[in-house]
Amino acid sequence: MAEKSNYIAVDLGAESGRVMLGTIADGQLGLEQMHRFGNGPIEHQGSLRWDFGRLLTEIKTGIGKAVREADGKVLGIGVDTWGVDFGLLGADGQLIEAPYHYRDGRTNGMMDQAFALMPKRDIYQNTGIQFMQLNSLYQLLAMRQAHSEVLAKAEKLIFMADLFSYFLCGQAFGEYTLASTSQMMDMTTGQWSAPIFEKLGLPMNIMPPIVMPGTVVGELTDAVAQEIGCGKIPVIAVGSHDTASAVLGVPGGGGHWAYLSSGTWSLMGVELPQAIVDDKSFKYEFTNEGGVENTIRLLKNIMGLWLVQECKRQWQREGQDLSYGQLTDMAAKAEPFFGHVECDCSDFLAPGDMPSRINKHLTETGQESTDDKGQMVRLVLESLALKYRSTVAAIEDITGQSIDVLHIVGGGIQNELLCQFAANAIGKKVVTGPIEATASGNILMQAKAAGQIQSIAEAREVVRNSFDLKEYQAQDSTLWAQKYEQYRDR
Repeated sequence: MAEKSNYIAVDLGAESGRVMLGTIADGQLGLEQMHRFGNGPIEHQGSLRWDFGRLLTEIKTGIGKAVREADGKVLGIGVDTWGVDFGLLGADGQLIEAPYHYRDGRTNGMMDQAFALMPKRDIYQNTGIQFMQLNSLYQLLAMRQAHSEVLAKAEKLIFMADLFSYFLCGQAFGEYTLASTSQMMDMTTGQWSAPIFEKLGLPMNIMPPIVMPGTVVGELTDAVAQEIGCGKIPVIAVGSHDTASAVLGVPGGGGHWAYLSSGTWSLMGVELPQAIVDDKSFKYEFTNEGGVENTIRLLKNIMGLWLVQECKRQWQREGQDLSYGQLTDMAAKAEPFFGHVECDCSDFLAPGDMPSRINKHLTETGQESTDDKGQMVRLVLESLALKYRSTVAAIEDITGQSIDVLHIVGGGIQNELLCQFAANAIGKKVVTGPIEATASGNILMQAKAAGQIQSIAEAREVVRNSFDLKEYQAQDSTLWAQKYEQYRDR
């Protein structure tokens, strides 16, 4: 292991962004938060967008703080974000409009329109990606179907993390793990799928060249370096999709383990050497996304803690500002298994009055509604845990391998009630940590690009050496097994 080295991770999530200074020395990783800022959709002319200009300003502020903390000795900057969303650049190299938010309603009905142009099974065979209306494919199709003037003017499409990198270093590229989430990339070749673009009438000429994680794509431009007050630091394409970075930050060792990146979304799966695109993965609606170092993330996208987050926001609008800790304590005291919701129901996708939508879902499925906040949070957490069990069962069926342990990483591990419910539901050991798995994976990929780390195995050993982990054992297994059978029947 080389001597102490500093790297900057820009990690943006759906609720917040952060700039972290990472230091690697003596086989350990240290992380220090330099800057944190809020994130979320803004309304613009009746649509949901990302406030890109503000986010870029916050990123530059954070980089400046990190550079000063490191006395200017920084070996790289890497950016990761959520997937599927993108910006369109004009002939002048600037954004034509603010990027759309994936929860915007323009993709309503677009999957059916896509299937009319290319059979669903053919799309899956080409891309191996789970069908979700928020995918880039349906966002782009929505623009084409609306005869978008913006699309007609576009010279280049760049996905979100790479778009921030573009405005830092001036280089346009499509990082492999991020591109793979679009449902427009051929998972067997790692390049854009010509049949997808041809059948759906989409402009393949605007797509950027695909680069692999660990590629040094450029360095800060003169203008950006001068604005920040630093040297021309290399910009490195990490696992630009935040889950790709998070999976690299999973402290998995030997045996068969699965991961769960827990936050606004729950992304649950296994790391494989190659994609599985067959009738089983299609039936279970699993996605094959690119991972670092030529791996595949076979996983399921699950709505996650979004439902709780939106409930909290609604209750705050109504005058009750409850913390997540308070809501979890209330949930722990509520009646077990009061009800169940299908977390991935499309009715829950958009922001808004989530408690009302949950109650509507309950009554429409023959269950009782509730005005008890703790009860509502508990039934969401229990529903998520049962979804995790069905997902583990599907993984085992698709791969033919039994999962020994589930590693949960990300901010969701702070909800210890959900972690215990997960262990109860799946009937297996759960190991949680680190919280900052995404930032860790971002930093470790940069370190590999710099030659300080040689392999994924070494990176995960660094994670195990650097963070405290917590174990959960299954409790009330018989009761949870009974409730799972009821869940499956419903």
